[in-house]
Amino acid sequence: MNNSIELIKQEQDRSKTAHSNLLSYSLNPTSDYQKVFTQWMTEYEKLLRHIITGFEAKPAIQDELFQEIALNIWRALPNFRNDSAVKTFVARIAHNVLATHVAKAVKSVKAEQDIDELSPEAEHDRVQPTPYQSLDKQQRQQRLAQAIRQLKLDQQQVITLALEGMSYQEISEVLVITTNLVGVRLQRAKKALAQLLETL
Repeated sequence: MNNSIELIKQEQDRSKTAHSNLLSYSLNPTSDYQKVFTQWMTEYEKLLRHIITGFEAKPAIQDELFQEIALNIWRALPNFRNDSAVKTFVARIAHNVLATHVAKAVKSVKAEQDIDELSPEAEHDRVQPTPYQSLDKQQRQQRLAQAIRQLKLDQQQVITLALEGMSYQEISEVLVITTNLVGVRLQRAKKALAQLLETL
């Protein structure tokens, strides 16, 4: 009897040790986190840069925002529990950073917004188009990005994610809103975008 009680106690001690080891692993970044982080940043860099372009025109600030988003992803990595898709997790972090950026920019804007070129990453395609096609495509993308940046923040958010091919469900998870609200915001954003594109 004493023997079996002793065995149970030993098993509980081992269980506690394993749990505390697991806890410390989840709280302390390790080389495994670095591998996952590198993989995520490689896989989702294009997505992040496209989202950033929808919110910010200046390439230098786009790079700063990318670095800030990368840092926030690194910090949030230990809290990722596979309860959402990685793409959703990464996009949510990006949108939180960009919403803060837009809020700060709105406070500090005194004159008209500067409209710069889209980031070069947004321009690379698999096939090489003719110079005329490149110019036409670049002009269209610039007009689209310029129009998106003039939308309200909630409309910017849904339209940039929709343009990245995200479903209503994915967008709702990123923005933490209902899928119905995604639909409503997207319809309003499309209407406002169409009007803006007519004037540009």
